[in-house]
Amino acid sequence: MNLLKDFLFHRTVIWLLFWVNLAGTFYGFWWYRYQLAETPLIFQLFVPDSPTASLFITLVLLAFLYGRSIPYIEALAVVSLFKYGVWAVVMNMLMLIQQGSLGWQGYMLMISHGAMAVEAVLFAAFYTYRLKHLVVGAIWVLHNDIIDYVFGMMPIYGSLMIHINEIGYFTFWLSTLSIAVGWKLCRKREKLDAIS
Repeated sequence: MNLLKDFLFHRTVIWLLFWVNLAGTFYGFWWYRYQLAETPLIFQLFVPDSPTASLFITLVLLAFLYGRSIPYIEALAVVSLFKYGVWAVVMNMLMLIQQGSLGWQGYMLMISHGAMAVEAVLFAAFYTYRLKHLVVGAIWVLHNDIIDYVFGMMPIYGSLMIHINEIGYFTFWLSTLSIAVGWKLCRKREKLDAIS
């Protein structure tokens, strides 16, 4: 555990991850530009799911660089990074199965979003969030599901939209799993803290 922490908390590694996540955040918001242009203002905060998740981890990494922590943002980062990382990988795999091929952007999204989910788990052991912070993360992702699948503001995934009900159902349970992962990682960290 100490070796992993030493590697992850090396300033060069944190700076590298900070810039990669910041670039991914800007690219993600740019990728959503057409959908955001058609989205009512009241829903705009909840449409670009993945770039918002990468924004959370970017802020957390910036805080790490200055020896600080932001527990509420950490909880939002863990839950949303894991959820939207897995979600995008699954959606692109379904596109590949349904269409028989996937453009380079699809494979790039699978790799980058898979890395988001891994990043959520890697750093979670070193976060300071507690249950009250995780509750905010849980409300965020579940509220986002309502905005997406009740109000129809979900990311548009071409031919997959014919399966929107099934995608919405899957997404709800993925949110539940993401919250459980955040809780499990929080409990694991508390046990490690008690031992040390």
